[in-house]
Amino acid sequence: MLEIRGLTKRYGAVTALDGASFTARRGRLVGFLGPNGAGKTTTMRCIFGLATPDSGEVRWDDAPIDAATRLRFGYMPEQRGLYPRMRVADQLAYFGQHHGLSARDARARGMAWLERFGLADRAKSKLEDLSHGNQQRVQLATALVHDPELLVLDEPFSGLDPIGIQTMTDVLRERAEQGVGVVFSSHQLDLVEDVCEDVVIISRGRVVAAGGIDELKAASGRRHLEVEVAGSGGRWLDGTNHHTVVDRDGDRVKLLVDESADLDTLLAAAEAAGEVRRFSYEPPRLSELFMEAVQAPQPAKPEAGQ
Repeated sequence: MLEIRGLTKRYGAVTALDGASFTARRGRLVGFLGPNGAGKTTTMRCIFGLATPDSGEVRWDDAPIDAATRLRFGYMPEQRGLYPRMRVADQLAYFGQHHGLSARDARARGMAWLERFGLADRAKSKLEDLSHGNQQRVQLATALVHDPELLVLDEPFSGLDPIGIQTMTDVLRERAEQGVGVVFSSHQLDLVEDVCEDVVIISRGRVVAAGGIDELKAASGRRHLEVEVAGSGGRWLDGTNHHTVVDRDGDRVKLLVDESADLDTLLAAAEAAGEVRRFSYEPPRLSELFMEAVQAPQPAKPEAGQ
C-alpha cells in the first residue's frame, strides 16, 4: 500500500503541498484529481525522490521508500522522460536494465510491450520520429518493462486516440488485477469515473476528498432527478425550490437537487402537469463531486501550538 502522510512542500512563497495525506491500495485503480497547480505532480515527484518534502513522508507497504524500493516502481511523467534521438527498442532495454533486468530480459520484455502497443514495426525508430500518441505508448511501456509493483502515471491518456485510450485502459486494469498499485492523474473525469474504483481529489495542496467513487457518491447530499412530463415543456417546475436545472430538452428536464428536496412534492407537481413518463433519481457524476470538493471553502489550519 502507498501511504502519503502529511506532505508539505514550499517553493519560496508558493505552497505546493499543504499537509496532503492519502492511501492507495494494491490492486486498485486510483484517480488522482485536481485543478492545475493543485499539487498532483509535486506529490508524484516526492514519491520518486525527485522532490524532497519539507515535512511528512511517503511509505510503501508500511516502510520508508528508499532507492532500492523505487526501482520496483514505474513512473510516467507528464513531460517526456525519454531520450528523443534514441531508438525505441534501445530505450526500453536501457531502462529495463536500469531497473535490474539483464540485457537479454530487458530487450525481450521491451519488444513484448512494443508488440502489445502495436509498435513493433517502430522498434528501430527514434522516439522523436513518432507521433505524440505513440510517444505516449512508449513512455508507458518504459514504466512497465520491469513489471513494477506500483505504477504512478501523470496524465497518461493525454493525446491518445480512442483506440489508444482503450488499450491503455485494458493494460492498467490488467496490472491492477495482478495486484499492482495504480495511481494516475487525469483531467478526463468521465474516463476516470469509468476506469477507477477510488479517487483522491487535491486542491491548493490539500486532499479535499478521497475514497471509493461509489462511497463518495452515496455520501453526497446532492442527486440528479430526471423527469419527463408529456406535453409540459418543463413548465411544471415553476415555483418549486431546492433544485438547479442542469439540462432541458423539450418535456425532459434534468435537475440537481439537494438533500432537503421533497421528492413527493416534486412528483405531485409533475403529475398535476400531465403524464409522467420518467421520474429517475440518481447520484451525482464524478465531475460534480469534483467541482463541489474543490470549490468548497477550506478550513483554516490551526496555528502552531494550538
